[in-house]
Amino acid sequence: MRLSEFFLGAGALSAGIAVAAGAFGAHALRARLTPSDLAIFETGARYQMYHGLALVAVAWVAERTDRAAIRVAGWSFLVGTILFSGSLYGLALFGLSALGAVTPFGGVAFLVGWTGLALSARKSPAP
Repeated sequence: MRLSEFFLGAGALSAGIAVAAGAFGAHALRARLTPSDLAIFETGARYQMYHGLALVAVAWVAERTDRAAIRVAGWSFLVGTILFSGSLYGLALFGLSALGAVTPFGGVAFLVGWTGLALSARKSPAP
């Protein structure tokens, strides 16, 4: 499997999970979570959607270039989603406050991903 295919599949799957999480939060969790916890959960779903779409963009760029920066971007978006959104889901659903310490690492991974995506846009030197 080519890396572009992997990132496309991962992005589509992640975005689909984000839609399901958003619907779950809006319908099933509204009566069960505090407004604060519901906002935390919704932030996790929103950022998961943003970065699922970012992975689709990474797949598109990866079809056109083999730069290390695009590989870094894709893996960073995946790791960021797991750490950032995953920790927010755990915090909101299970009250695992220790996960709050993990969330910033996910945010840093997102920043690394966006930087990698930006760097992948550089033109190659002329032959």
